[in-house]
Amino acid sequence: MNINTLKNLCSASKIKWTKHGLERMQERNISIADVKNCIMNGEIIEEYPNDFPIPSALIFGHNVEGRVLHTVCGTDGQFLHIVTAYFPDKDKFESDLKTRRTK
Repeated sequence: MNINTLKNLCSASKIKWTKHGLERMQERNISIADVKNCIMNGEIIEEYPNDFPIPSALIFGHNVEGRVLHTVCGTDGQFLHIVTAYFPDKDKFESDLKTRRTK
């Protein structure tokens, strides 16, 4: 997956927000602007090519206040699909908040 493709779709507002994603964002006090900022200034740290219904990726970035944010999204080539967004847990990620811990 190419980060520039995701950024281009984001900047063109060709975004589909899943119900799940919006619900989790609301629960976690993450705004649409936060997710867009994460994508526009972030980097792909994991890829999920076998996700259904479309391949997705985990993006490491920051919310508008500078706090580290992870966004899971994918593309069908026409739209950016936002799956979920969350603030990474230090118990699940190394201190860089990019590398997933192994048990």
